[in-house]
Amino acid sequence: MHKLDWYILKKFLVTFIFCMLLFTAIAVAVDSSEKADDFVTAGFTTKEIISKYYIGFVPWIWSLLFPLFVFIAVIFFTSRMATRSEIIAILASGTSYNRFLRPFFIGGLFLALLLWLGNSYWIPKANIIKSDFQSKYIDSKDPSKNRTYGSCARCFYLRTDTNTFVGIRDYDTSIKFARGFFLERIRGNKVVYNLRSESISWDTTSKKWKLYRASERFIDSVGERMVNHDTLVINLRLDPEELRKDDYLKDKLTSPQLAYYIKREELRGTEGLNTLKVEQYRRTAVSATVLLLTMIGVVIASRKNRGGSGMHLAVGIIIAAIFIISDRFSTVFATKGNLPPFLAAWLPNIVFVFVALWLYRRTPK
Repeated sequence: MHKLDWYILKKFLVTFIFCMLLFTAIAVAVDSSEKADDFVTAGFTTKEIISKYYIGFVPWIWSLLFPLFVFIAVIFFTSRMATRSEIIAILASGTSYNRFLRPFFIGGLFLALLLWLGNSYWIPKANIIKSDFQSKYIDSKDPSKNRTYGSCARCFYLRTDTNTFVGIRDYDTSIKFARGFFLERIRGNKVVYNLRSESISWDTTSKKWKLYRASERFIDSVGERMVNHDTLVINLRLDPEELRKDDYLKDKLTSPQLAYYIKREELRGTEGLNTLKVEQYRRTAVSATVLLLTMIGVVIASRKNRGGSGMHLAVGIIIAAIFIISDRFSTVFATKGNLPPFLAAWLPNIVFVFVALWLYRRTPK
């Protein structure tokens, strides 16, 4: 690292921080005006608004727009360097164009690593605060978020292991109690064990489920036999926290927790996991996006032209918009179609690698 590297790296990071703070202030101002009625309804003081919402909202908006912040910062300060002929002077001094790109690569790599750590461990903790406010004060008033499909809104049917299926009806998350329960164990496409009860509750002392007025049916080659119980305690591979329908679950889980959750649900045969898988792969892919957009930005803005910074920003915004649209399309195709989640998360990066190479080859060096 020479003096030139530190000069470029300093400009890169300072401009990035300035862009991030500027856009954050705008986002908070717009969001606060939209949610003013919700804050009044909740009866929050200014301190509570910050601690119970914006301390989660700000990291979320950072993670959402982080690649765009980096892209705009690179284009802005590199374009100014090109306008002042600093890049011409650097290349005329004998510095190769690839050597000129080194501090940009180092800065992009540092920010990509920072975003990866944030998305994997820090941002999910902030999302818990934001999503709790969203579900309690906003989604609760939205009819589209509170639809009842079928005859039971709090019913669960899932597989606890490869052979055991469980059904729970009218589960109350606050008291951990359900009004109906059944369990079936399958062996070779045949039911070998059946358990039903009128109600079930979570025993906090034994950390097990307690059934009330339960009936066990054992089925084997000899025949069937039935055993009734007033109460029956069972060790079920199911925690009360798993019986909570959470639309924001993927945003709340850290990367290790998300990987474990996906693996567990796959063993249970749960369907509709593509959304979670896309989120898992996206956390790594978006970090690579930071480095990719850094290199695209410097290649675009290092060329001096008559339009100056305005032309560079216009081209950069068009490329960023195309990138975001392609990312949204690939995500929809994965969650609603048959596109593999890994490919959906990485496809925009794969396409724009070729865009970056094409721009690099056309840039005067």
